[in-house]
Amino acid sequence: MNQATPKGGASGVLYMLPSPLDAFAPWPADTPQQVKDRAHQLDYFLVESAKSARATLKRLEHPRPLRELEIVELPPEKNGGQLRPLLEPVRAGRSAGVISDAGCPGVADPGALVARTAHAMGIEVVPLVGPSSILLGLMASGLNGQSFAFHGYLPVDDAGRVRTLANLEKTSAQLRQTQLFIETPYRNLRMLDAIRTNCRGDTLLCIASALTAPDQFVRTLTVSQWKTQDVERIDRRPTLFLLLAG
Repeated sequence: MNQATPKGGASGVLYMLPSPLDAFAPWPADTPQQVKDRAHQLDYFLVESAKSARATLKRLEHPRPLRELEIVELPPEKNGGQLRPLLEPVRAGRSAGVISDAGCPGVADPGALVARTAHAMGIEVVPLVGPSSILLGLMASGLNGQSFAFHGYLPVDDAGRVRTLANLEKTSAQLRQTQLFIETPYRNLRMLDAIRTNCRGDTLLCIASALTAPDQFVRTLTVSQWKTQDVERIDRRPTLFLLLAG
């Protein structure tokens, strides 16, 4: 029985399919076999971007020609009503996979509203194990993994970034909570400069860059120690910043 097309008129399943973090690895070693096997059973995908999804499915060695697969880009996550027509085939029995550009859909990536809409429509949602830069960075950082918060992108303007960093550092100290955030890769060095200039010297900062790639970089130091480090290797690479104030 093909699990992607349940019998008896039953609803299909919405699978949350993690994507490899390293866009250049020929075989996604960070992706479990289960994800590959499940993707092979599906021919309908709701994705962050079609180009990236096709590359992921090719690396997962999908047995069917990509042109035969239905790959639909998700609308902006503002209105679940736009998603209901995309999920009607799933409710009718055709299972689908959700794929973001990298990592786990719905976690710091599009997909959460798809899952929420599926629940509202009575569709089963099944997450599959796979790479998450947030969890991998937290695991390697040595910072507090019992209490943490992910904030996505901080403000782009200098004043807003400084204010936000001050608030995150204050919250971290009060709650002993690790604060995680990201930046557009070409602004990584500007973000680090803002942290080194505005955060306390004894605050711990972990930089986790290019996770799962052969040249991945993960290091935790105090803000003062980071002031003497060569950080060019994080320039224009996907990077996660983790901060823990004492």
